Amino acid sequence: MVTQPDMRVDLGKLVLKNPVLAASGTFGYGQEMADFCDPALLGGVVVKGLTLEPWPGNPPPRIVETSAGMLNSIGLENVGLDVFLKEKLPWLVERNVTVVANILGKTVDEYAALAQGLGKADGVAMIEINVSCPNVAAGGLAFGTSPEFTAQVVRVVVQAAEQPVMVKLTPMVSDITAVAEAAVQAGADIISLINTIPAMAVDLENRRPALKNVVGGLSGPAIKPVALRLVWEVTRAVDAPVIGGGGIMTAEDALEFLMVGARAVQVGTANFVDPRAALKILEGIEAYCKEKSIQDLSTWVGSLKID
Repeated sequence: MVTQPDMRVDLGKLVLKNPVLAASGTFGYGQEMADFCDPALLGGVVVKGLTLEPWPGNPPPRIVETSAGMLNSIGLENVGLDVFLKEKLPWLVERNVTVVANILGKTVDEYAALAQGLGKADGVAMIEINVSCPNVAAGGLAFGTSPEFTAQVVRVVVQAAEQPVMVKLTPMVSDITAVAEAAVQAGADIISLINTIPAMAVDLENRRPALKNVVGGLSGPAIKPVALRLVWEVTRAVDAPVIGGGGIMTAEDALEFLMVGARAVQVGTANFVDPRAALKILEGIEAYCKEKSIQDLSTWVGSLKID
């Protein structure tokens, strides 16, 4: 008789029911996808990136398909912290969804204020810091491209937040392990990676950029090999739990990320292809564990064999 595998994920200060999370910006605030996928069945939902005040985002067109991927230049459109707490979070809490709040700011003080506001909210299980935002005080440099700036943001969020803190890293650095190490030393509980890769597409006939903003973030299968490599490197460099993502479209993709050392995964672009993608990936992981007689998924994590 095949027994149900133990799919729980130990992230230190937080235990998830399973290893599949919906990535920020690809699942709305959960309610938008509820007709297709019960968000409470997932390990967690990382909601759209939150700022202190509402952000309108960039003008359209701001999404375009590319070979083996998608470009987006949404511009971090969101409802702002107050509306999220009053109108979005209660719906998630009522349905027992594990909520991860993704936060972003233009200054360190904005990150601190967001963490403080979310820290008092019942129902937010974890905070994910998006450090791929322009650091206005540093002349436009993204926080996440510098170990020092990353550590600075992490410290203020850890001090203000009451939940575990996760940092989402950008791949646009020369040494991602240095940034990951700085984040952990500053107090981050968990590392997540990767964020999208800056890229562009053009409209050949009209001789114009395909995106109004010209440049957008590349996601989808095209970036999976890059993401796998970076996740593997970071899991070998830090002791903190790692959540991997980038081009995960199938259960097999997710299992590869777990095998190189990630304890959980984030599913993003696949949600646009199929609103039930995250749930199907979870079901596929369970089926694989049963087929291979894997009783505890944690034994698969980091099982990559290198001769």
